[in-house]
Amino acid sequence: MRPIILGVFASLFFAVTFVLNASMEEAGGSWLWSASLRYFFMVPLLLLLVGLRRNLCALFMEMKRDPVQWLVWSFVGFGLFYAPITFAAAYAPGWLIAGTWQVTIVSGAFLAPLFFTTLETKSGQAKVRHKIAWRGVAFSSVMLLGIVLMQLEHAETIPTKQLVFGLFPVLIASFSYPLGNRKMMEVCDGRIDAYQRVLGMTIASLPFWVVLAIVGANTVGPPSLSQVSQSFLVAVFSGVIATVLFFMATDLVRGDMTKLAAVEATQSLEVLFALGGEIWLLSIAFPSSLAWGGMLLVVVGMIIHSNYSRKPLNSIAKSGGEIV
Repeated sequence: MRPIILGVFASLFFAVTFVLNASMEEAGGSWLWSASLRYFFMVPLLLLLVGLRRNLCALFMEMKRDPVQWLVWSFVGFGLFYAPITFAAAYAPGWLIAGTWQVTIVSGAFLAPLFFTTLETKSGQAKVRHKIAWRGVAFSSVMLLGIVLMQLEHAETIPTKQLVFGLFPVLIASFSYPLGNRKMMEVCDGRIDAYQRVLGMTIASLPFWVVLAIVGANTVGPPSLSQVSQSFLVAVFSGVIATVLFFMATDLVRGDMTKLAAVEATQSLEVLFALGGEIWLLSIAFPSSLAWGGMLLVVVGMIIHSNYSRKPLNSIAKSGGEIV
């Protein structure tokens, strides 16, 4: 149950991203700066945290083991996750982005066949390819249906341009984040903790953020003081606190694709938290009864998924593993 609780708290802090990105976009801030500033601020904050834990040397040694893997999967997990999210904020409201982002509930489950686990057998070691946990996908689909209901009445009034540029980038992000996270867990194999992994991925993704910042400086000029301050808040609450909590949760269940999918499903609660934040801070319209029905489905689906994930599995093979 602990991974689920950590995932829920992570979703609360992740929701800050959608609310503040919407706020910065309303104020005229460029998505290029919203994306890059978050990771620039994360570096010193995480260096301080990992340094105080005396784990910097171990992290840098781990990164030296396979720098190419770190660069590639950090770009996928952070770059192809957050840049599309902030880009979408220029074309769609925060509630729509938060709702679309919940596709990650099922996208994470569909990534399972890309990963293997090594098992000891009578004839020696064997690699087991994970299979899609269809029962978990079904539980996730309950939450996804709830999210669709929440957004249904709003979607009818959205122009085609907003649907394309506001939704398609988020779909890319919904696959990139769990893929990058899982691949880095595979590369590190438990040798470093969540704090170290977040810092390492942030450092490895810096070349991408520097390029975005250069483009931003040459196209829209420097960011405003308001955008800088709000980006700092996103870095603290979402970039550091939420990401570390989420990585801690996924680390605890990294060997079980069913439980991993359940932890990733906790991110569905971001819709509720983001909606509350936008009502409070941005004074958006109060949701209708249809939207509240959708929220109820999200909560029910989350409870069902959580209970299912607590059931022990006798082996990876029983959960759908295939020896290859």
